[in-house]
Amino acid sequence: MANLKELKGRIGSVKSTQKITKAKKMVAAAKLRKAQAAAEAARPYAERLEGVVASLASKVGGSDSAPKLLAGTGRSDTHLLVVLNSDRGLAGAFNSNIVKAARDKANELQAQGKKVLFYLVGRKGRPVIARLFAGQIIEQYETTGIREIGFEQAHDVSAKVMELYATGAFDVAHLFYSKFRSALLQEATGQQLIPVPAPAEAPASSGAAVEYEPGEEEILADLLPRNITIQIFKGLLENAASEQGASMTAMDNATRNAGDLINKLTIVYNRTRQAAITTELIEIIAGAEAL
Repeated sequence: MANLKELKGRIGSVKSTQKITKAKKMVAAAKLRKAQAAAEAARPYAERLEGVVASLASKVGGSDSAPKLLAGTGRSDTHLLVVLNSDRGLAGAFNSNIVKAARDKANELQAQGKKVLFYLVGRKGRPVIARLFAGQIIEQYETTGIREIGFEQAHDVSAKVMELYATGAFDVAHLFYSKFRSALLQEATGQQLIPVPAPAEAPASSGAAVEYEPGEEEILADLLPRNITIQIFKGLLENAASEQGASMTAMDNATRNAGDLINKLTIVYNRTRQAAITTELIEIIAGAEAL
């Protein structure tokens, strides 16, 4: 049985940990409000732009003049998985869920005989992907030192993705991130970036005749790169909110667990102390009787 000094030290250590987790929970809660507002503000624009691109794409169809980002390379042999992670831990299963979604997709593609490559943003997912898919990481984007992810980072990532596409490094690109639902729920999500996927349903027609100036192909040539950047930007914002929500939940659970452990250790401490006092009294009485 542990002695009183060890138990007292353990209780003090757990109390210190509890103070840290409680402080981290409060910090995450404060950051969550701002990150959630940014993610929710970006959704309507990203979804509307995606709808406009889908509408134009349905008109261009399989035209020979369709932009390459829409028409594709005519192959689907090589797939690039753009995986968005964070640089910090202490966020529960936030990073591991994104990596799992990307890993499952990679395994599915490889089972079909496809070649899979990775573009990693953030460093938390790298060790797992590097171990499971050795030699398949072709690009890494460092976010260490960036206090707040913004449009500049999304532009950098999308520019590199489109450069790789233009040079024939891959045929299809997928984006993986965590969609923010609530502080308790974040959903690992994957979506196809390149070529722009055809809409699941034909866009609803208003019955009005619409003419585009310039033509659909010219408009798409400008909108498609912008749409890719916006989708990546949305993913980064969703990730930022998801990370803070997951961190807040994880730190709340850790704080509660620390409280439970403190209570259990305190009970053991009191019992041990009482046993020590009882033993000491018995020894005193026995000594007195011997006299």
